[in-house]
Amino acid sequence: MKLYHFSEESNIQVFEPRKIYNQAEAKVWTIDAYHAPHYYFPRECPRVCLWPKEDTTEDDLVKFFGMSKTKRIVAIETGWYDRLKKGTIYKYTFDSEGFKLEEPNAGYYTTNLTVKPLSIEKIDDLISAILHEGIELRVTPSLIPLKERILESTVNFSMIRMRNAVQE
Repeated sequence: MKLYHFSEESNIQVFEPRKIYNQAEAKVWTIDAYHAPHYYFPRECPRVCLWPKEDTTEDDLVKFFGMSKTKRIVAIETGWYDRLKKGTIYKYTFDSEGFKLEEPNAGYYTTNLTVKPLSIEKIDDLISAILHEGIELRVTPSLIPLKERILESTVNFSMIRMRNAVQE
């Protein structure tokens, strides 16, 4: 299995474990292939990612996915659209050896080891990359109403960089 890390930096040769937030130990963070497209965005871009799970109710399937053939949606705010359109990110690929699953729902894997990427891929058409994955991209003035609905639902979700979302 391959794991990935996304950055706006183009030439990271070595990933050193570091502490983020209030974590007790320093780690290198990566993401699995399924969840990787959730990171085809500028780093600080707030976004809400959602997809059904086994026990998602029929009502929630209709509410969130009823007008689409997709089973995965990522929503961003209008204020981030131009940055997404013009953005470039770099996809660092790692072998999974030495990594452990940190959070299954979000697809996070971590290691306490210093690691070197196997390869680096430039992604400079982020919107096409997202759409190519079969993901519906939604653009809305604020993510907060969607966030509130999702928290009351039965769908799987990942909410990334929500501290940067427009607060109502």
